[in-house]
Formats: sequence, C-alpha cells, structure tokens
Amino acid sequence: MENQKHFKFSTGVVAYPVFFVLIIWLVFWFEVRFGYNFSKYGVYPQTLKGLRGVLLSPFIHGDIKHIYHNTIPLFVLSVALFYFYRPIAWKILFYGILLSGFLTWCIGRPSYHIGASGLIYVLVSFTFFKGVFAKHFRLIALSLLVVFLYGSMIWYTLPVEKGISWEGHMGGLLTGLLFAIIFKKQIAKPKKFAWEEETYNEDDDPFLKHFDENGNFIESKEDEEEQLQIKYTFKEKDKD
Repeated sequence: MENQKHFKFSTGVVAYPVFFVLIIWLVFWFEVRFGYNFSKYGVYPQTLKGLRGVLLSPFIHGDIKHIYHNTIPLFVLSVALFYFYRPIAWKILFYGILLSGFLTWCIGRPSYHIGASGLIYVLVSFTFFKGVFAKHFRLIALSLLVVFLYGSMIWYTLPVEKGISWEGHMGGLLTGLLFAIIFKKQIAKPKKFAWEEETYNEDDDPFLKHFDENGNFIESKEDEEEQLQIKYTFKEKDKD
C-alpha cells in the first residue's frame, strides 16, 4: 500500500508539469500548423480587452526560440514545486498566473506581453524566498540550486534588452516574494531531535545515564554481571 502511494505521489510530481508544458506546445503547434497568431490574446496593459491576456498569455509564444527557452525552466521549477510544496502547488500556479499577469497589465508598456516567463519568475522567486524563510536545510539547498541555475535571470527584471517584457518578469518576481510571505505558515518544518525539544531533560536521557559528571563512561551493574558471566563448553574425549 505504501509503495502504491509513493508511486502515485511520484507520478503526480512529474505528470502535472509535463501536462502543463504539453498544453503550451500544443497551442504553439496549432498556431504554426494552421497559420494562426495568438499574440493579440496576450496582456495589453491598461486596456479592458488586454485583461484577457492575464489568463491566456502564459500559453502563447512568439517563436520556437521563445517557447524552447521557457520550457526547460518551467518544467524543472514545476517539478520542484510539486515535490516540495505539493499542498499549495496549484495555488501558486493559478494565482501566480493571475497576479503576475495583472501586475504586468498595470505597469507594462503599450504592447502585447506573451509567454510563460512571468510564471517562471514567480516560481524562481517563490522557491528562493520560501527556502530562505523556512530555515530548513533541504529547502535552503533548493534555494541555492535555483540561484545557481537561474540567478542571472534577475537582470531581466530591468529594461536591459529590447523586446523582452521586463514588466512581466518584475511582476513574477514580486508575486513569488508575496506568496513566500503569505504561505509562510505552510513551510515544511525540520524534524527536531529529542535534545532540541524544550521539554527535554538530560537526567532522563537513557544514553546519557551511562556517563558520569566528568563525561566518563559508566558500566551499569547489568553490564558488569554480563561481563562476569563466563561460559564454558567442553566435549568429552572419545574413549578408545
């Protein structure tokens, strides 16, 4: 039964990100195959019509290079999200799309903003700050890994390159930080050893009872009796 639960958990961790990425590629394939251009369904700031892009823009990409560069980090970060934060993973994805898209709509330039990069910045920011706030060695290690892999992305939250929606990146970064604060109560807590508990009493520790005040090992009476017991075995000599 435990193996079945573990298998179900493992497949869910990978299956959901694969399904999400697959939808993005299917939308792109549909555009190429039938000659459509869905860019007009992206976020167009400060217009009522442009609000539809808040929900639709993560699934729309301009070209093969654009979708390729978004696919790998989106998949890796989504797997990490579902593995370490499964109870809140869907909330992070859904509200992350909405809030980062809305921030882009508020601060963006008058142009169509498309792509899943805003959501990627949500995941990068959330994973990093969540690990820092948690003070849990596994989550901190994950944060350091995220910095190592995607730390350079921070520069693209500024208008350093033409044609890149730095507003969407900035919106994703702020959204991830906000989520790390809001969901702080649901941070995985590290397991404590008995000696770390507030109610811990050294006098009751069965292991420490074997040592005196100076730290010398003391053999209990039971140990002494066991050592004093000598067992003899003998075998009668065969008679000729």
